Amino acid sequence: MRLFAAVLPPEPVSEELAQCVAELRKLPGAGSVRWMAREDWHFTLAFMAEVGEEAVPELCERLERAARRTRPFPLRLRGGGRFGGRALWAGAGGAVAELRILAGRADAAARKAGLTMEEHRAYRPHLTLARSRGEADFRPYVEALTAFEGTPWTVPELSLIRSSLPTSGVPGERPRYEVVGRWALGGGAPAPERAG
Repeated sequence: MRLFAAVLPPEPVSEELAQCVAELRKLPGAGSVRWMAREDWHFTLAFMAEVGEEAVPELCERLERAARRTRPFPLRLRGGGRFGGRALWAGAGGAVAELRILAGRADAAARKAGLTMEEHRAYRPHLTLARSRGEADFRPYVEALTAFEGTPWTVPELSLIRSSLPTSGVPGERPRYEVVGRWALGGGAPAPERAG
């Protein structure tokens, strides 16, 4: 199964971003890119690609330890950027250093669980908003995101998410994301399940 560790924005924060994205979708060319579904917005911490069922219990145990070692921290959505003409994203503000530490701990947890991870590179926090199969000109969208600053929230937990790739072959079908584990930061009680 394809798994990744992530931080999920709470509903009020997603609502603020959704209002901003609604304006972005009015810009010229917005219909030619694939916009991410709001319920799929997340900050990926560590992507684990294919994970065998037998590795999941140890991975979960190690992610729980990583979460317990990390205190809750303030975060906010802020500004945006692009990865060339392939992806548009919203950025992070607030305790970004703590988010990077949590990402490093999630990556280390996966490695210690015996999973093969991508070559280590500097973590760049981003929440993907849109993708393009070809080269899209995301510059006007990035410019429109410059002033965006969401309400701060306290990150309460680390989530493990399963990504199921489309199998139907229907054009436009998207991967499905399912939360398979949640661990409270600092060892507190986990947050209630998200609706959706």
